[in-house]
Amino acid sequence: MKVSCLHENITKGLSIVGRAVASRSTLPVLGNILLSTDKSGLKLSATNLEMSITCWIGAKVHEEGSTTLPAKTFIDLIGTLPKERIDFELDASTETMHVTCAEFTNEIKCIGSDEFPVLPSVDGNHDLEINVSNLREMIDQVVFVAATDDSRPVLTGVEVKIEKGQLSFAAADGFRLAVCRSSLSTTDDTQIGVIIPARGLAELARVIGDHKDPVSITIPPGGGQVIFRVNDVELVCQLIEGSFPDYQQLLPDSYLTRVVMSTDKFLGACRAAQIFAREASYAVTLSVKSGKGPGEDRLEVSANAAETGSNESSIESSLEGDPVDIVFNVRYLTEVLRVIGTPNVALETNGEASPGVLRPVGRDDFVSVIMPMHVGR
Repeated sequence: MKVSCLHENITKGLSIVGRAVASRSTLPVLGNILLSTDKSGLKLSATNLEMSITCWIGAKVHEEGSTTLPAKTFIDLIGTLPKERIDFELDASTETMHVTCAEFTNEIKCIGSDEFPVLPSVDGNHDLEINVSNLREMIDQVVFVAATDDSRPVLTGVEVKIEKGQLSFAAADGFRLAVCRSSLSTTDDTQIGVIIPARGLAELARVIGDHKDPVSITIPPGGGQVIFRVNDVELVCQLIEGSFPDYQQLLPDSYLTRVVMSTDKFLGACRAAQIFAREASYAVTLSVKSGKGPGEDRLEVSANAAETGSNESSIESSLEGDPVDIVFNVRYLTEVLRVIGTPNVALETNGEASPGVLRPVGRDDFVSVIMPMHVGR
């Protein structure tokens, strides 16, 4: 194997695939990055067996071949080299990669590529394409809701469904739920129902970054995996087996209280309250108050900590229904309000012991449900 490439190309490729390298594994090769010649260029791959990322970069191939290099050593070394052409030459007899750049000469001990797991790849056919901006927004709206512990594996993932030209994402952790939907440009009868690890989707959002081209999605025959492809990057996720909870029953079809206010002002009030709520299990009280005349309804956000002090904000709002006091985890509120994406937000509830439903005003493609906290008084 003998290859030359620009410093900026290999740096970009490593920044993409490096995030899929296994941090701890009994298999040493999973701590390595696969380098192989492919289509007159260079292919970089990394995997932790749950997620794999492959990136193709421009390079001049003198001799074909492949090997795996220890990720940390490789990435750290490239970061110290001048921004010039880098030459790679593999000594197959000793499995040693010679890396030269300007006046720098280095040798890296490798592990043979035959020990690296075989990664699936798109053969040119894909199930559907999704507008990249829609996909990025949908990922941002749900991934933070997924559970982070593995006691219920299905809750660490995002349910992705495609049916009748509609794409929906849903995530829940037992205390909150987020659901978003988008219309697809395709009009075929494609139907998909899978659970994708939230960590994989979060990584996909980083990979697509500012790309403008559509993202293709492929589920190979036999299931078990989903493959995303955008430009010269391919991300493979192992699907989570199991049935996602039926969340439709958590979405109330009516309310006793609906209050509408500025998203930014509500978010600002929650951020201020969170400073004081940290010592009180992040509990904040939302008090919906009816005014005497038009434009005088208020939403009061308050937090109280015995050692730190207290905080209260009053926000102009529009009330429909009954006044109510309800306690929520303020972290859940701030995380949802950051992704609402509309100037105004509506909070709906059926009482202090009922969930709070947050909806962007003017859009019906997103909804979040947050369970109330029960605080002794």
